[in-house]
Amino acid sequence: MRTQYTVAGQSIPTITISYGAFLIIWGIIISQISESNSITSYFPSLLGAPLLLSGILANAIPEKRKLWMHIAATFGVLSILGGTRFFMVVGNGFDYASSSMLMLLITGSIYTYICVQSFIWFRKNKEEIEALRKDDDEKL
Repeated sequence: MRTQYTVAGQSIPTITISYGAFLIIWGIIISQISESNSITSYFPSLLGAPLLLSGILANAIPEKRKLWMHIAATFGVLSILGGTRFFMVVGNGFDYASSSMLMLLITGSIYTYICVQSFIWFRKNKEEIEALRKDDDEKL
């Protein structure tokens, strides 16, 4: 029995760290390529920073993992909400800004879906996981 939910062999905190780093890098690269003077072009980076931090803290402080992963899931939902603006601007053509919004909508939806699946998996397996963890603690 596993003690944590994984996707393609990766734990949710690891996925969170990767997604946060991706958003930070995306925001910086798109802002530089587009030569944007607007702080809003860094919006993906602003969402990625707390995701990256939440993933790191979930790994570093396992007893607070639930808290950090709920915070991360909240930023996943905020990514979706930020991405919905794509539907308002797509009529103006497809550019760097609209591509960032579409990316946030798609990746935020996937990330949030994974988080929800993780929460459901944990709820279904909570008693078994706690028993395994208790056995591990007793062995130490």
